Amino acid sequence: MGIPTTAMLLLLVVVEVIGMMGMASASYRVGDLVPMSRMGQYHAMRTNWHDILGHHCPIFGVNREVLLPIPKPTGYTGADAYKISFQVGREKFFIPWLLVINRKSPEIPMIDIHLRFSGSDIHGVTAKVVNMPRQYVDSHEDLLKEFWDPEHWPKRILVRYFW
Repeated sequence: MGIPTTAMLLLLVVVEVIGMMGMASASYRVGDLVPMSRMGQYHAMRTNWHDILGHHCPIFGVNREVLLPIPKPTGYTGADAYKISFQVGREKFFIPWLLVINRKSPEIPMIDIHLRFSGSDIHGVTAKVVNMPRQYVDSHEDLLKEFWDPEHWPKRILVRYFW
């Protein structure tokens, strides 16, 4: 009698551990917020990682656009480039440095972030800085003025999330 009870107890423990492993995975459902963090770099100085507020984060499985505020870096003079990096999801997918200010371009930058997923898991993230299309500039004229005004901070960068 003691052996079957022990075997049953062991089976229950194994089933519970497997169940907890499933809960610990980073699976998402359509509509879930995907957490993000950002780090800035200016004049060879980097900030710490900062969590991005939920309404600026991607939503799992939903293409969307957000205006992400970029705070003024300490010691900013406008002489050097300002770069930003991201960590995406509970898996912490890393997006390397993206040049967003002082890009040597007359156009306003926009960040396109492509998130690859299968089922309920994110499998990868890529991003690039592109020039904001004319139709966006026309519908966001305030961004044009704010972005080129050296005294106006925080800057707002349009981020497009694609799934």
